[in-house]
Amino acid sequence: MLDLGIVIVNWNTRDLLRKCLKTVYASMGNFSYMVVVVDNASTDDSAAMVEREFPRARLIASPENVGYPKGNNLGLRALGYLGVGDVADDAPRYALLLNPDTEVPPDALQQMVAFMDAHPEVGAAGPMLVLPDGSLDKACRRSFPSPQVSAYHYMGLAKLFPKSAQFGRYNMTYLDPEVETEVDSVVGAYMQVRREAIAQAGLLDESFFMYGEDLDWAYRIKTAGWKIMYHPQVRVKHVKRAASRQSPRAQAEFWKAMLIFYRKHYQSTTPWWLHNLVMAGLLLKGGRGMWQMLRQPVRQAASS
Repeated sequence: MLDLGIVIVNWNTRDLLRKCLKTVYASMGNFSYMVVVVDNASTDDSAAMVEREFPRARLIASPENVGYPKGNNLGLRALGYLGVGDVADDAPRYALLLNPDTEVPPDALQQMVAFMDAHPEVGAAGPMLVLPDGSLDKACRRSFPSPQVSAYHYMGLAKLFPKSAQFGRYNMTYLDPEVETEVDSVVGAYMQVRREAIAQAGLLDESFFMYGEDLDWAYRIKTAGWKIMYHPQVRVKHVKRAASRQSPRAQAEFWKAMLIFYRKHYQSTTPWWLHNLVMAGLLLKGGRGMWQMLRQPVRQAASS
């Protein structure tokens, strides 16, 4: 059984993907791994580059851009993670969702495997992500965007009082980024998940397209009783938004994801007056495109 199965979903980020794969294959340590690259119908010859330069990687070339969660699920299924209660005997001990715009240090993968081996109660974990300028990618440790947490963030209170444990919960800015801590979610740019947690929580929810699916997965993993940990002793470079900045639908998909997440996990327990405020806020942020979504009937999203 492999220790680590790495899934990289790519869309038109060929040069960054090449750098990412070079760093992955330069990894050191006593562990076994396999890389699956899912190319979402890129037009920059990404798939041909992978075939030519990285023959060890398994390439899945999708004929269309199926989005981030569905693309990751293609890779996870190829590794043997088939859904709730259905994991192949030879599926790796851990699955890693890794963005193509990341670069991993030589010992990062080994250290993350060792960390989760030492903490069997941890269902998912992520390292510190740093941006090209050396600053912290704040998304690498997060609280769930409940109505209250989101309100503090979008009203600007989190920015005004970043050290407040009440107002700074969205990106947990009140905590020292150097301190290992339990969090609600790490980010899908580097999200390592235990096979037993996947067997309980299932795969990514394909109702999302390019945002929110990692938060939703973390929510289900925590609901199943697992801890999620931020492990800053490992640092990974993250260019961030390398693919999404190319997509004109990215901003709309973000607010769509927030609506899906809210409806799935919070709407049923939110009082009517707060629910109306949430809907008004989403409409204000999401614009006209959000109006049609708000009018659509609520349906329960699937957990594969």
